[in-house]
Amino acid sequence: MNNAKTAAELSKLRKRDKFNSNLVYYFMIAPFFILFVAFTVLPVISSVVLSFFDFDAVSTPRFIGLDNYLRMFVQDEVFPKALSNTATLAIITGPIGFFLAFMLAWMVNEFGPTVRTLLSFLFYAPALSGNVYFIWQILFSGDAYGYINSTLLSMGLIVEPIQWLKNPSIALPVICIVQLWLNMGVTFLSNIAGLQNVNPELYEAGAIDGIRNRWHELWYITIPSMKNILMFGVVMQIQSAFSVGAVPIALCGYPSVNNSTDTLVSLISDVGASRYEMGYAAAISVVLFILMSLTKQLLGKLVNMAGR
Repeated sequence: MNNAKTAAELSKLRKRDKFNSNLVYYFMIAPFFILFVAFTVLPVISSVVLSFFDFDAVSTPRFIGLDNYLRMFVQDEVFPKALSNTATLAIITGPIGFFLAFMLAWMVNEFGPTVRTLLSFLFYAPALSGNVYFIWQILFSGDAYGYINSTLLSMGLIVEPIQWLKNPSIALPVICIVQLWLNMGVTFLSNIAGLQNVNPELYEAGAIDGIRNRWHELWYITIPSMKNILMFGVVMQIQSAFSVGAVPIALCGYPSVNNSTDTLVSLISDVGASRYEMGYAAAISVVLFILMSLTKQLLGKLVNMAGR
């Protein structure tokens, strides 16, 4: 009995000593932790709770249980289209964008420092300007003065201007192209940084062990050495892929023709900011958060498998 009590007291003393020795680090991370809880954790919890209420930002919230979720999946005709568009954009600008950003960074990394820096700036430039997608409005303008329509008309390939951003069958692919171009910057830059920090001695050791081409180097040395950077790129790519909203609204308006480019983010903005149905907007945001979390888990497992 005394031995057990002594062991428990020793364990408490060790924990206390460990806490005291790390106290300075706790103070250092305290500002970030407080801001993270205040602006990330609490809003997520509030959204989950609010999704079970009917709330118009003025009256007292009224508990309605699962009615918001039933309305979302059964009654709302816009939600399935927004969900489908979001999934399409996430698939194209998520995994495909991540793969393209990595391969592009891998190729650019082969150049000398000056050329590599210049190319890195050029590829990252779209991410620096939030409103740069307005350039695409000129390119895909639906009149004869749009650059693409003007070129096709002058070449005799079309006889009348194409309504790129008003045609439901064309608008979403155009948005995918624009969003893919915008989203690759951050992931590309992180991959360049990761490639620069791979230990070159690993390649020499790999050559001794029998690696004979660049693809083997990529699979057996580069990717495993960059696993943490790749995971960061996955998280950033998922966040940007599922948060598409500003580009479709700016290029196609809201609502778009037949809701062809409406996304969950634009739907949340409309329901919450325009109609003040805060409870319903919170329910949609919860579904979006679940989709992002599941996708992150899936892509995280793929990255870990590739890094082994």
